[in-house]
Amino acid sequence: MDQFFLFHACAHNPTGVDPTAEQWRELAQVCKKKNHVCLFDAAYQGFASGDTNKDAFSLREFTNQGINIIATQSFAKNMGLYGERVGAFHVVCDNAEEKEKVQSQVLILIRPSYSNPPLFGARVAQTILTNPELKNLWEKEVKIMADRIISMRTQLVSNLKQLGSKKDWSHITSQIGMFCFTGLTPDQVAQLTSKWHIYMTKNGRISMAGVFSSRVKYLAEAIHDVTKD
Repeated sequence: MDQFFLFHACAHNPTGVDPTAEQWRELAQVCKKKNHVCLFDAAYQGFASGDTNKDAFSLREFTNQGINIIATQSFAKNMGLYGERVGAFHVVCDNAEEKEKVQSQVLILIRPSYSNPPLFGARVAQTILTNPELKNLWEKEVKIMADRIISMRTQLVSNLKQLGSKKDWSHITSQIGMFCFTGLTPDQVAQLTSKWHIYMTKNGRISMAGVFSSRVKYLAEAIHDVTKD
């Protein structure tokens, strides 16, 4: 064992910059060669591409290359179950004997940590995932959400161009998922707050999920105002 690495399975937070499929393959090869322990945080499955299977590519690529990954999976975002603490903890093992050893250690950690998790949210997730009709409906709705976020990125860049911005905003549409690094400076962010009443972190990070079509033009006007020469 060399080192411990934490990866976001998809829709990297906070950058919105995901490795390509080929880059994931290369990362897996390096991690396997160096015997790294790899933990995947799968908090936004489906919110990157709109396809839950496609968004699981990184985890599957690592396991296909024979890496026994650890993965934490959350349903808070893609099922709207905030506050229910719904998720799953996965550990890939070589065999049943190793699985029993790992499970015994996990149970030791669970007992003093939370003992018994909330049931309501978990049962909602279980009902959806085990009912083909409901699962199909859920996957369609996840795609609607992902497509809406992608649309907000496209509309924001389009409005900035229409306003005459000469800056390159292509990073907004090349990034993926809920969050975006706009490239705005702390001073520009401060101007957005004081003049336009738009709020984001000082490093220019914004939640694209919080942008909606009726106000995206206003956001573009504000960004153009504080970034034009």
